[in-house]
Amino acid sequence: MALSRRVLLGHLAATGAAGAALTATAGPARAAGAAQAAGAAADSAHLPGRPEPGGRRVHTGFDRLAADGYRLLDGHRVGIVTNPTGITPGLRHIVDVMHADNRVRLTAVFGPEHGFRGTAQAGGSEGRYDDPATGLPVYDTYDKSGKELADIFTASGVDTVIFDIQDVGARFYTYIWTLYDCMVAAARAGKRFVVLDRPNPVTGRSATGPVLDKAYASFVGREPISQAHGMTVAELALLFNGEFVPKAAGRPVELDTVLMTGWRRDDFFDATGLPWVPPSPNMPTPDTALVYAGTCLFEGTNLSEGRGTTRPFELLGAHGIDHRWSAAANELALPGVHFREAYFAPTFSKFQGKTIGGLQLHLHDRTTFDPVRTGIALLMTAKQTWPDFAWRSDHGIDHLTGSATVRTMIDAGASTDEVVTSWRAGLRQFRGVRGRYLRYR
Repeated sequence: MALSRRVLLGHLAATGAAGAALTATAGPARAAGAAQAAGAAADSAHLPGRPEPGGRRVHTGFDRLAADGYRLLDGHRVGIVTNPTGITPGLRHIVDVMHADNRVRLTAVFGPEHGFRGTAQAGGSEGRYDDPATGLPVYDTYDKSGKELADIFTASGVDTVIFDIQDVGARFYTYIWTLYDCMVAAARAGKRFVVLDRPNPVTGRSATGPVLDKAYASFVGREPISQAHGMTVAELALLFNGEFVPKAAGRPVELDTVLMTGWRRDDFFDATGLPWVPPSPNMPTPDTALVYAGTCLFEGTNLSEGRGTTRPFELLGAHGIDHRWSAAANELALPGVHFREAYFAPTFSKFQGKTIGGLQLHLHDRTTFDPVRTGIALLMTAKQTWPDFAWRSDHGIDHLTGSATVRTMIDAGASTDEVVTSWRAGLRQFRGVRGRYLRYR
């Protein structure tokens, strides 16, 4: 009997899920045997970046959902909000895996900023189309919210909306607001919502930075959370549903979260054993995520934030900047980081095709590095050493920092310590709220 690609892949996925389920439920000896047997499958293959044999590996929310035979989805027509980061440890996309598995009624995909398959640059999406690989309808969620997004969920015919996207831990990274908007829309449309958890790649140790003032809410910050939130997407979903969704939708969404196993709050991404897929075109490595919560603030200035280079958000600069900026930054002796005088020519975005001067961040101790404080210090030293420094005319910096406070204090000549002190009360309050929704040690 001839086997179709869908049937064959469904059989392989079922075999892998059964082995994972044994690992989760059997005793230590039998679990070890099941894990060794599953090691021959593609999703259990040793991949670059994984811990050495005998080390610890994180099992994502999807890993656990599949290992349980997708029981959480029984009888439901399912749609999923995802992008290229929605992969298994063996680098198969979870949409392809679920589509090939007869136990899942996957009927729709919802694409965020940059698109489901990741073909669009910042501020873009892929629109509405049918996915060539699976034939599934792909709906565009980017920059959609409220009734418009609720109507998309209704038109898709799904009962349950799943979210599985790798976040990077910063308030202005738009995927967490896609999560929020989709939760609000699902509540309005009467759809169930399931969040499959993935690691915060910069750890979940603490929340840092200013908390958003609702008067400055936008797609880079809908609700009052801190600039570096120190949470996973499942924890954020619980916080959103407990604090914000009922106010926006009139009621909370029916929410399920599938947590990870093996992840600890002080884990950086390279401790997880998981492969890294760039969540967006300018987030090429976990190193980018380490600095992003601070250096993305340069999007609100006339300096390049490194887009169009191989080190976005690690390279910063503009025409006319020289060694004086890196020297001034190094004099501050900021913890965990040194700065190198650098010259580069972005291939797109600000200063496209022009050689400009600036600096590159080099982390030497990521455990003591504070990206938000560093970002503030770099803004100040750039303004002090480069006479052409300017904020973007639309004051986009205020949306990135969550209020006008940082901009006005820097313009007034405040010190880094004074700016950091300005947000401590709000941050203390947010940390208290955040603590009620944390699910990992």
